[in-house]
Amino acid sequence: MEKRAQASQFTPEILFTVPYPAATESLIRTSSGQAALDYTVQAAELYMRAAGEAPTKKDATRLRQKCQQLIAQAEKLKAHLTQTPSVLLRTSRLHGNLFPPWSNEPSSKDFELPPGEEPFTDNATFTLSPRQDATFGGWKRPRDLHPDLDVDNDALMNSSCGCDLVQDVTTDCSVVASLCAAMRILTGRHSVLSSILYPFDKARGIPKVSASGKYVLKLYFNGCFRRVVIDERLPSSITDRTLYVVDRLNHQLIWPALLEKAYLKVRGGYDFPGSNSGTDLWVLTGWIPEQMFLQREDLEIDKLWTRIKNAHDSENVVVTLGTGRISDEEEDLLGLIGEHDYAIMDLEVVDGSRRLLVKNPWCDGPVWKGGISKLPETELAPQTTDSRNKAAPAVAGSFWMTIEDVLQHFESMYLNWNPSLFPHRQDHHFTWHIPTPERSSSLVRNPQYSLQSLTGGPVWILVSRHFVDAELEISRNRTDTMAAVSGKLGYMSILIFDNNGHRVQISDGDVYRGPYVDSPQTLARFDMSPKKRYTVVIDQHEFPLPDYTLTLSFLSPDQLAVKEAEDAMTLIKEVTGSWTRRSAGGSAACTTYALNPQYKLSLAQAGPLSILLSTNMQDVHVHIDLVWSQGKRVQTLKVRDLAGSSGEYRRGCAVANIPHVDAGVYTLVCSTFEAGQLADFFLRISSMTDVTIQPVPADAAGRLRKTLTPFRLSDGAEVRRAQISASWLTRISITARSVSSPGLDLSNRSSSTLMVRVSVAHGWDPERTTIATSGDGEYEELKTIVRTPELDMEPARIQREGMWLVVESMGISQPGECIEIEIHSDGPVNVGSWALL
Repeated sequence: MEKRAQASQFTPEILFTVPYPAATESLIRTSSGQAALDYTVQAAELYMRAAGEAPTKKDATRLRQKCQQLIAQAEKLKAHLTQTPSVLLRTSRLHGNLFPPWSNEPSSKDFELPPGEEPFTDNATFTLSPRQDATFGGWKRPRDLHPDLDVDNDALMNSSCGCDLVQDVTTDCSVVASLCAAMRILTGRHSVLSSILYPFDKARGIPKVSASGKYVLKLYFNGCFRRVVIDERLPSSITDRTLYVVDRLNHQLIWPALLEKAYLKVRGGYDFPGSNSGTDLWVLTGWIPEQMFLQREDLEIDKLWTRIKNAHDSENVVVTLGTGRISDEEEDLLGLIGEHDYAIMDLEVVDGSRRLLVKNPWCDGPVWKGGISKLPETELAPQTTDSRNKAAPAVAGSFWMTIEDVLQHFESMYLNWNPSLFPHRQDHHFTWHIPTPERSSSLVRNPQYSLQSLTGGPVWILVSRHFVDAELEISRNRTDTMAAVSGKLGYMSILIFDNNGHRVQISDGDVYRGPYVDSPQTLARFDMSPKKRYTVVIDQHEFPLPDYTLTLSFLSPDQLAVKEAEDAMTLIKEVTGSWTRRSAGGSAACTTYALNPQYKLSLAQAGPLSILLSTNMQDVHVHIDLVWSQGKRVQTLKVRDLAGSSGEYRRGCAVANIPHVDAGVYTLVCSTFEAGQLADFFLRISSMTDVTIQPVPADAAGRLRKTLTPFRLSDGAEVRRAQISASWLTRISITARSVSSPGLDLSNRSSSTLMVRVSVAHGWDPERTTIATSGDGEYEELKTIVRTPELDMEPARIQREGMWLVVESMGISQPGECIEIEIHSDGPVNVGSWALL
């Protein structure tokens, strides 16, 4: 079950007569680059002044310590600024536009229009969908869109009668739903809008109209806050429909449309098919996204309600909803739209009923037809309870739903959390080269980080995939539903292991496993034990591109120690191989086990050993055996010869962790569960001492193979022999296996009880001398290949004493079961007729 960490509430300190340093310090957590450094220096200065006015020595000491911490933090930020991670610079360009990391606020001069100059025009291309293009009337400035504007243009940025945002001929329902739900934090006490849209009149708490027609926005994507520049022009329509978000209560209000335009510039144009509100709000505000899957059986409704209600009341979370696929009949019956995002405008409890005020961002969209949505409109609550936002009462498109109905009819709930809730944050940026198919079944090529907290407690871990042009092309080529398009972009998840911070090789044994999501980001909430080191792993399924850049963020109430995870063992050897038609021998229960790929593994010193086997065929079950065999090919597997194994056959990959292996020479056997399963594989050997590994030649490689005519053995005990000879010194080995008569189907046949022993002898009774015997002299079942050790045929001795191939059997054979003998040799071998003794 997913471990959950509740959002912490942090109460700012009251610091005597100096300005509010804790408020300045909170700005550090929502800033980056030069702005974060400036806020850190300001906060340090304020804490130092507060220490000078502290009433007690204890308070002064505490405040000076806080000041020293901020100074140290400022030094780190300064060093970071001089060496901006190359990943952030490389991902600054999208769709032909440059979005550099945010450094500082723009100057007011950027928004002035010198006499005689034309207003600013952005050269970026904004694509339109075919439906939008059919009504497109050109790009127009606000004065052209609204000829009846006041002289001071105040209506463009200020709404005196609340705000009711809707979409019309746009495809970005998630963006408009996001703006609706975020109105409280954009213009309320948090005034997020003041830190993301420039120019801004901080005295009045509203955006300024830019005389130059240029607007600069600070949006969060691709690992940091970035500078997005747009002009004031908006897409006009030749009809009464609109191609951008509008306020139904004030059609002249344009700042929501400017936010929308900036976001769509980042995402590729007005034909953007939409994503989800969690992603949109994260880009627009920098608030931490979390996706809750409402259909999960282990979802605790009471905890969910308490969590979102408390945070929503304190304006520390923005809540939106998303539906899944819904049939046309269900849409008509329920009044809900499939694959559509909705805004949550309010939460309340009335007579014990927990309900949410839901808003459909479509201007003419349907509303929920069940339950309490049938209340008269006058009984609907305002869109927001904060009077400072001057919200209008709910109008068309808004409806109440109980939390139970929400969980039944919506697929996802998106929560965007105030980043100021977390005093500590670390961002780690990296490039991920997606592993080759034979490596992707394991985790050896996945990004992995060591995580430790001395105090323990909650940590939120967010991984975000950077936007790239190639993913937009995949989305634009959609021919199916939004879910199908998202699926084409692949899925990712966060896994956490209690592994002392070392790298892990397979996904077994995790202590946290997040859902695999098709969003560009996913969040893990996890409770840590004090001082314990964990390993955080990013995993993916079906990522279509060869390379990705990502950012991994750690948010917590206390300091964390985070670094890239390292292998527990220092020496690594890797080889690749294949199971082919000739080498896919199957498990040790198969007669062809000896055909499997095998490797001679030599250890100069004793020590631990970890062996990973990973295949490109996810559905193939694989296994590793390390055998005492002096590097020679293993013919049959005996328990007494095993130095270690990977245990049960495992789908896709397997690992053998052996705490202690004596120095020596071993044979490593890589097998699939069933014979004939073809696949490529990747073999990785980790050790603390030097290991050499080389392939064991295939059985009879480079030798002559002589197959004798199969024969049927009698029930009970039987001995037969055939004379063999060679013209010169010849090295041979002999195998026996069970085969069926031609045309006989053995699929429904019961197991044979036949056991055999194969030997080679000089002379015959009483001068018989046996020189090689299969199975160390023991009878063996024909479930596997029965094999003699290698031996030499010496012509002179054969002339004196003769040489005989002897087959002894006991037990009961099955109808049609025969035995086939093969002689592998480095020279010609003559075989006489069989004689039954």
